[in-house]
Amino acid sequence: MSSRGSAAGAPVDYRAVMRDGHWLAHRYDPGADVVRFVRLSREDHARATFITDEYLPADRPALALHRGEVVAAAAQPARLNLVLHSAFCCSTLVARALDLPGVATTLKEPVILNDLVGCRRQGMDPERLAPLLRDALILLARPLQPGEGVVVKPSNIVNGLAPAMMAMRSDIHALILYAPLRVFLASVARKGMWGRLWVRELFAGLHAEGLVQMGFEPGDYIKQTDLQIAAVGWLAQQALFVRMVARFGSQRIRTLDSEHLLRQPAAAMGAIAALFSLTIDVAAVVAGPAFTTSSKTGDTFGADDRAREQREGLSLHQDEVDKVAIWAEAVAKAAGIPMVLPAALIAV
Repeated sequence: MSSRGSAAGAPVDYRAVMRDGHWLAHRYDPGADVVRFVRLSREDHARATFITDEYLPADRPALALHRGEVVAAAAQPARLNLVLHSAFCCSTLVARALDLPGVATTLKEPVILNDLVGCRRQGMDPERLAPLLRDALILLARPLQPGEGVVVKPSNIVNGLAPAMMAMRSDIHALILYAPLRVFLASVARKGMWGRLWVRELFAGLHAEGLVQMGFEPGDYIKQTDLQIAAVGWLAQQALFVRMVARFGSQRIRTLDSEHLLRQPAAAMGAIAALFSLTIDVAAVVAGPAFTTSSKTGDTFGADDRAREQREGLSLHQDEVDKVAIWAEAVAKAAGIPMVLPAALIAV
C-alpha cells in the first residue's frame, strides 16, 4: 500500500498511522476520497491557536491516504467529547485547559470537519455525507497518548452537523458554550470590519443550511445592520442548541455561558471534567496558562483583562449594541428562543 501524495511515495503502514495520534486527520478531498494527514507534536497543538494551516508548521510531514483503507485499519476509537460554541465565548480557553498529557488530547477546530460542511453546502447527498462524517469521527478519536480521551472543539460553522455527530455515537457528550447576547454583539463590534464580515459569512452559512427560522422574509435580511445579522446568527445557534438538548438530554449535553465560566472557573472546570469523564487537577488547571494567558499571543491575560476588554469594547458601541439587543430579544420572544439555554452545567 502506498501513500498518495507523500513526498517519498514509500509504502505506508496504515495500522501504524492509525495507532499514532500524532498523525492528525487534517483535510478530506471528496474528489479523490482521500484523507490528508499531517504529523503534529503536542507542542505544535499547544502553539497553534487553531489546527488550521495558518497556525501549523510549514514543514510538517504529510500523508494522503485513501479513506476506506485508513478507516479499515482503525483500532477502537478513544472517548470523544465535543465543545460546541457560538463564538466569542471562551471555547478556545476550555480546549486549552483540557489538553492535559495523560488525560486528554484536544483538537481545536479540525479542518476536516469544515471540509464536510463544505460538502454539505455544495449539495452532497446526505446518504453519502453520513459515512464520511462517521469516518471523520473515527479518525479524530485518536489521542496523542494511549489512554487519553479526545476533546474536539469544532469551528462553529460545524454546528449544523453536531446533531448527526451526537446521533452517530451514543458515547459522545457535549458542552455547549455561548456568550450572553450583549457580550457577543460587543465582541463583534470591537473586531471592526472583519468581525462584521465574519458574522455575515456565518449568517449566510446558517441560512443555507436552513437553520435561520425567525419569521423574516428573505428580502428582509438585506435591510438589517451588521449587528442585527450577528444577533440573528446568535439566535439561530441558540435555537439549534435548544433542540439538541431536547433531543439528547442533559445527561449528554450541558450548557455554560462564558461569564459564569470566568466567574466560577473551578466549579465550571470540575463539572466539565465530570461531564467528559476526565480526571483533572482543577486547581492546577485554573491556575494554568489557559486561564492566565492569551490563546493568540501567549501574553499574560486573565479574567480581569477579559473583563476590561469587554468594557472598553462595549463603551465604544454601547448605543448600537443596546438597540440591537432590545430588537433581538423581541425577535427571540416571537420565535420562542430562550436567551439563556437549558441544562446549565453549574448553578447560576
